[in-house]
Amino acid sequence: MPAQPSEQLAPEFRLRVDGTDLPATAAADVLEVAVLLDVSAPSMFAVRLINWDMEKLQVSWADDKLFAVGAEVEILMGYAGRLATVMVGEITGLEPEFRASEVPVVTVRGYDRRHRLMRGQKTRSFTQAKDSDIAARIAQEAGLTAEVEDTQTTLEYVLQHNQTDLEFLTGRARRLGYEVSVDKKTLYFRPHANDKAEVLTLSRQSDLLELCPRLSTVGLAGGVEVRGWSAKDKEGLLGQSAAGDEGTTMGGKNGGLAVADEAFGAAVAVSVDRPVLGAGEAGEMAAGRLKEMALFYVTGEGVAVGNTGIQAGTVVKIEGCGVRFSGLYYLPSVTHTWTSRKGYRTGFTLRRNAT
Repeated sequence: MPAQPSEQLAPEFRLRVDGTDLPATAAADVLEVAVLLDVSAPSMFAVRLINWDMEKLQVSWADDKLFAVGAEVEILMGYAGRLATVMVGEITGLEPEFRASEVPVVTVRGYDRRHRLMRGQKTRSFTQAKDSDIAARIAQEAGLTAEVEDTQTTLEYVLQHNQTDLEFLTGRARRLGYEVSVDKKTLYFRPHANDKAEVLTLSRQSDLLELCPRLSTVGLAGGVEVRGWSAKDKEGLLGQSAAGDEGTTMGGKNGGLAVADEAFGAAVAVSVDRPVLGAGEAGEMAAGRLKEMALFYVTGEGVAVGNTGIQAGTVVKIEGCGVRFSGLYYLPSVTHTWTSRKGYRTGFTLRRNAT
């Protein structure tokens, strides 16, 4: 629901550190709060504060135990007392700035719990397991609850070779057109949710401050083939997927892959550079790559009046931008920003596979 004009006059934020509201003295020194939510990389927050005690004439928050590394931070934003949580993360660093003739400031930076999967490389194997089983195991090892979508195919042998858990799991997800995300203490391993219903509508007349979409057929092909070799059965493996297998056209009539083939001739994207363990996996990989490629038909960026309902990994409806560029869009990343000067804004990147 778009924010009402009265609400737009009073943008607010609230921070909780280890479950306790930020002290009023610290809240008064906050200059900016930024939250970057992303389905393909750890989500991040940055809180910028004045870092100087005018009474004691000394550095303040950079030396305060309030912002200890590892502390849990919950960030809420909204209007006139109507606040909603946009991210829960952990403090991973402090970045003070000291410049001549300027008041010292410090940036408190942190990430969602995906950052825990970046600590240290591992070499190990998984046998007789689905990718969804592997994701659930890695989540459990990191102290996270797993919400995974069954990947169906059981794999005889998968090697994690000198990789962090996040590198390994993200790589497995990309093979299938899946995403890895974390919300609070839950890890999600699932396909892009561009086939879901919109969570809200953004109108050019009342919500959008900027919208810059780009339609391009460069690099698109109407079909995907994944080829491999079965050492066990001594035979070739082939997985195929073609325009029309995207699963959804997001309310559009003309899919980007079909448009590209019709305009420039049929083309097939062939993958031979990734190991394939079986026919089932080859098929899953072909379908995943096709769906991922299709989502690059329409891409772009936008900025809206701050709205906590705009979240990464969801679908929104855009209105008032003509026939071709209005419609449903999937949001792979979202930025919520509060500043003392500009108030609350929400930026986002967008993708669509049809018009």
